[in-house]
Amino acid sequence: LKANNMYDIIIVGAGAGGGVAAGVLAEAGKRVLLLERGRSQSYADEPRDHLRNHRLSQYGHNTGPSLDGNPRVFVDPQGHETIVRPHEPGYNNNATAVGGGTLVYGAQAWRFLPDDFRMASRYGVPPGSSLANWPISYAELAPFYERAEWEIGVSGDSEPSGAIWSRARPFPMPPVPINTQGQVLRRGAAALGWETMVPPLLINSTPYQDRPACINCQHCVGFACPVDAKNGTQNTLIPRALASGNCTLVTGATVTRIDTQGGHVVGVTYIDVDQCEQQVRADIVILSAGAIETPRLLLNSACPEFPCGLGNHSDQVGRHLQGHYYPGITGLMDEPIWDGIGPGVCTATTRFNHGNAEVIGGGMLADEFIMLPIIFWKRFLPPDMPRWGLEAKQFMRDNYRRAIRVTGPTQDIPSPESRVTIDPHLRDKFGLLVARFSGTTHPETVRTAGFMFERAKEWLLASGAQRVWGQPPGLGLSAGQHQAGTCRMGDDPATSVVDKWCRVHGHDNLFVADASVHVTNGGFNPVLTILALSFRTAGRIAST
Repeated sequence: LKANNMYDIIIVGAGAGGGVAAGVLAEAGKRVLLLERGRSQSYADEPRDHLRNHRLSQYGHNTGPSLDGNPRVFVDPQGHETIVRPHEPGYNNNATAVGGGTLVYGAQAWRFLPDDFRMASRYGVPPGSSLANWPISYAELAPFYERAEWEIGVSGDSEPSGAIWSRARPFPMPPVPINTQGQVLRRGAAALGWETMVPPLLINSTPYQDRPACINCQHCVGFACPVDAKNGTQNTLIPRALASGNCTLVTGATVTRIDTQGGHVVGVTYIDVDQCEQQVRADIVILSAGAIETPRLLLNSACPEFPCGLGNHSDQVGRHLQGHYYPGITGLMDEPIWDGIGPGVCTATTRFNHGNAEVIGGGMLADEFIMLPIIFWKRFLPPDMPRWGLEAKQFMRDNYRRAIRVTGPTQDIPSPESRVTIDPHLRDKFGLLVARFSGTTHPETVRTAGFMFERAKEWLLASGAQRVWGQPPGLGLSAGQHQAGTCRMGDDPATSVVDKWCRVHGHDNLFVADASVHVTNGGFNPVLTILALSFRTAGRIAST
């Protein structure tokens, strides 16, 4: 191998976890190779559409992967197999670009609660579930939550947040403004006696780190920011890594396997943008490809010493797949409440994240980001409304600006049968066996989601909705949003894939820095936890 193919650390994936790891380790003086299969994209590179965003991928998507040559296999609860492309239901896509999902996400920056790290202790383990405690506590992660909030940039409601989470410092920026829908929901919450706050957001509410404040446009979630006020690794830690002179970023690089010699990890093989195979070597490899592609890569890297895949000696790689159910209610108000002030989400309650009788866990509820017209048309028209013709058009004209939605992520109760494996036959355009989904979440997830659905309905009615509609979710695979859990963290190699420092059991130089390691996925958007864990893992690697 050429000398320029030797590094201290190779990181696979330049999303939330990989971007943080690159910044921390490059600034610590490590020679880092950061590999990303997507492109480096700016606002000018992103498709722009005033009618729908990345959340509705039916007509294509903003960030890849390419629609052709990247299939997955989805197995429904009845055992029927379907080959799905990246823009089709069941693919469970995530953004593919430098920055990963942080380029186009809604940027809600919640910390997990202390009880989110000890779910099994608080609630017991339901039969058939794999509910477990994390091997670390909230207190251990709190300094790294704070670091993520300040180094990447979070705006938030410091006083009410400080009453819920033990925190040493306030948010670096004040919260985003409360728009009309937020004012309406706050009146309803007050009538119910519910506490509310502005959700913490990885969005500049004031100028921060030499970038401007949010301009409150209507096209935030699902798009890159037109003024670069939305904070992700693409405009914070990755630029810092590159500025150090110690990090090499290669885009268009699809890693095909983790290379081993005698069972010891020595580097990776990847296909470059010119379709040429490259081998690179390093002392340490960090996987940050997300909770679907990271287990897929571990399983596709089987070798004579590890014939079932790396880290998979206990058949745990790919199990316990979690996402988030999003029970929600749409309501119609008497007067228009759409004022066009983005990002839209500005009022949330954490009242029901724990402590709910007869259900396990709970979730957060909040108003929505600005709902673009085609998404409202396709997903949220009343069930008795035709989807075409004069009546549907008239409803949109009269009511689009009067509609309001309350929703939020619900605690997943993990199941060992909800999993990612590799398909035994189907391969992608590079010849790799593709990801295969099977199983469902645990029935307790459905019960908790049903409880949260009723709370969303209660909130909208108290806020003055003249009519509400929606459907509580049924039993299915939970992976459409916020995929996590497939390489779970734990002290026991028989029931986990990585240790408390995110090192893969049985490998002294292989780490995971993405949501795969989450034991449970909280009742919140998980990105701040991904960032905090990566700061913690990378700091440990840098110091040893």
